[in-house]
Amino acid sequence: MRTLVVLDAPSNLGLRPPAPGTVPGCYKLAGALREQRIVQRLGALEGGVVVPPRYDRGEWQPGDGVFNAAAIARYTRTLADRIEGHVRAGEFAVVLGGDCSIQLGAALALRRLGRYGLAAVDGSADFRHVGNSDHVGAAGGEELAIATGRGQADLSDLEGLRPYLQDEDVRLFGMRDGDEDQAELAALKIPNVTVGQLREWGAAELARAAVESLETPALDGYWVHLDADVLDPSVMPAVDSPDDGGLMPDELAPLLRTLVFSPRCVGLNVTIYDPDLDPDGTAGALLADLVVGALAPA
Repeated sequence: MRTLVVLDAPSNLGLRPPAPGTVPGCYKLAGALREQRIVQRLGALEGGVVVPPRYDRGEWQPGDGVFNAAAIARYTRTLADRIEGHVRAGEFAVVLGGDCSIQLGAALALRRLGRYGLAAVDGSADFRHVGNSDHVGAAGGEELAIATGRGQADLSDLEGLRPYLQDEDVRLFGMRDGDEDQAELAALKIPNVTVGQLREWGAAELARAAVESLETPALDGYWVHLDADVLDPSVMPAVDSPDDGGLMPDELAPLLRTLVFSPRCVGLNVTIYDPDLDPDGTAGALLADLVVGALAPA
């Protein structure tokens, strides 16, 4: 039995405003999952909250780099401090976001400790960088590129530890079929599995193969990143980019449970679900059920 600890990371610094004068509502994710009694259902310890800086893009314009970069860098260090402490204590950290930029906190924490892998369950690769795009801006769509050393140094080289993740230590699951990043990922030999491939070959089988590859002696362990937009919008409409063709709950469940089951998995973060887009709480209840189903003792 491993000790689970639930930690809130309610940062929305990495997303664009959904409308002028508003801020992304994913900062409410942690509160919504707590309303689903996720801590009690997991039998987890209370890890508290890492409070993010104020969301303020100021006078940012396209071409200025990543917006909120200084705030994200500061938050990444603070979140990394907390995650590092839990991992050092042998606790399994369940980090409730937040947008996907919170994954940088986990990546930095684990880079401080050694060499760790990442299994990302996400509807997109979040691999935008200046090498494949006219400009960057929203770190929530760029965190994998930043974590693998692609991007401005004030985010990708914190504490002189660039890259936080080696390309060969990353595994991607749940990208939409025909994702535009597939060619680049293939050229870089970053393993990735689309929704169609998961259905063809089996989610649990592919996850087991990935886990075996991440349990190599070269790695000290690995982290799992879950973005709610991996689910199809018919069941998870409450995300900033609800693209058709996603996984269904009975496909995600065995994938996620297999990935987190290994004793070499040291933590999980959950991102992007926006309670503002889920007035009856149905999507939030589903997300909580999936996380609890993956982590609760068999």
